[in-house]
Amino acid sequence: MGGIREAVAADAAAIGEVAGAALVLDAAEAPRLVARLSDPPPDRRWTALVTGDLDAVLFASMSTRDGSVGHIDLLAVDPAAQGRGRGRALVAAAEEWLRAQGAAEARFAGNPPCYAWPGIDVRSTAAACLAESRGYERYNVAWNMTADLSADLSTEADVLRLADRGVTVRAAGPGDRAAVLDFVREQWNENWAWEAEQASGCHYASRDGEILGFAAWGARPAWFGPMGTAPAARGLGVGRVLLRRCLAEQRDAGQASAQISWVGPLGFYSRAVGAHAERVFWLYRRDLR
Repeated sequence: MGGIREAVAADAAAIGEVAGAALVLDAAEAPRLVARLSDPPPDRRWTALVTGDLDAVLFASMSTRDGSVGHIDLLAVDPAAQGRGRGRALVAAAEEWLRAQGAAEARFAGNPPCYAWPGIDVRSTAAACLAESRGYERYNVAWNMTADLSADLSTEADVLRLADRGVTVRAAGPGDRAAVLDFVREQWNENWAWEAEQASGCHYASRDGEILGFAAWGARPAWFGPMGTAPAARGLGVGRVLLRRCLAEQRDAGQASAQISWVGPLGFYSRAVGAHAERVFWLYRRDLR
């Protein structure tokens, strides 16, 4: 295994290969996940730890919302090296790094706004067993919904209906993305604004120069979200149109399905695009004191 060390820029390609081989549930996105975690918001304290022979990697970060909480964001061990204690050693090293940063608690849970998953996929038995063997306890559950992008995602009739009520729906280009980000910050929070800024695609609705809602996709590679509508837009059907326009872009980008992440309102997504609950994640934590 060699000694554990912090990754350097020259390790990027090898880390992407390890992630692609190990993350079988997200293999196609693995290199992009590594790239995303390697370029978080500027105020994030984070590290990537690797084994000396580059057959395992772990990303860890500190929460910017709660300075006493640290996160294990991604752990990947090359299949040829699994069962040799590499994952356990990396988690132990990450916990020491988090303690040095002031963390009193470590979590196997997503660190918004730059995350790989909400937690440990319930199908990842080895990862869950490793967490529990290190004293982590489950404290929450999160789930994604899957949208089939071959379904009807048309919006023409809805766009015309909204236009009759003075509402315009459009893609957020370079000239108006800043206004959308200001709207997101005002209505929600800086985390969502960062995701909207990083997103591959973003659409918004407005009336008389006032933004009413937005939806984005691709801040977390290949996934949909975040999205939201202002109170003034509730009941107009704005969210359904914005959702469908984003999903149509994902389909045009070559995706057959899309993950709607960290879902709250199951009913809305089910009605709007026939999405169904599928991926479930356990969130784990342990005291580091």
